[in-house]
Amino acid sequence: MPDAVLVIEDEYKLRELVRSYLEREGFVVYSTGSGAEAIEIGRRGGVGLVVLDLGLPDVPGEEVARELRKSSDVPVLVLTAKSEERDRIAGFELGADDYVTKPFSPRELVLRAKALLRRGRNPAEPTGPTSFGGGELVIDEDLHRVWVRGEPVELTPTEWGVLTALARVPGRVYSRYELINLVRGYEFDGYERTMNSHIKNLRRKVELSVGKPRVIETVLGAGYRLGLGKDR
Repeated sequence: MPDAVLVIEDEYKLRELVRSYLEREGFVVYSTGSGAEAIEIGRRGGVGLVVLDLGLPDVPGEEVARELRKSSDVPVLVLTAKSEERDRIAGFELGADDYVTKPFSPRELVLRAKALLRRGRNPAEPTGPTSFGGGELVIDEDLHRVWVRGEPVELTPTEWGVLTALARVPGRVYSRYELINLVRGYEFDGYERTMNSHIKNLRRKVELSVGKPRVIETVLGAGYRLGLGKDR
């Protein structure tokens, strides 16, 4: 079954342009210019990716993102005219997985959509669950699931990508540049601060104390590492 994409954009011509490019690549596309309708569609499920314009006329795109995050970890690609760095950071703080500013290349948007969907799929070869820190963290890449201290944790695709990248070699320090390329598969302007936002969101989900992280440690001037050792 083709991947389904929900496009939320109030400009009709732009919405139809995005729809046409995605459909040419084989995606099933649902589209709306209403934030309220988008929330309802998102709650029903069945969508593999959301392309979200922040400048909606009825419900702010930021609120739509928050509501979608309450019920789903579906990847969200923010599409907006807000191009300042602080706006990009705010979008990632909301849990967005990627950010495209207007004007943009429809072909680039399609490539980014494909990259987000690839990151959400299971690996080709089964590996089984891997335990870290005496079972404090368990990652099952086959099931695409994570448990922290015995409790299941829902991660966005970007958060999943960061955590599994760090877990490849526990204790190894990964720079922000390395992480953004491992997770996204391409260079990204402003990667350093956006990666900080994703780490911050991830820590809220996996740390007992965000102020004293021990699962995802910061190495000043170098990057981040998984602080838990791999169990034998």
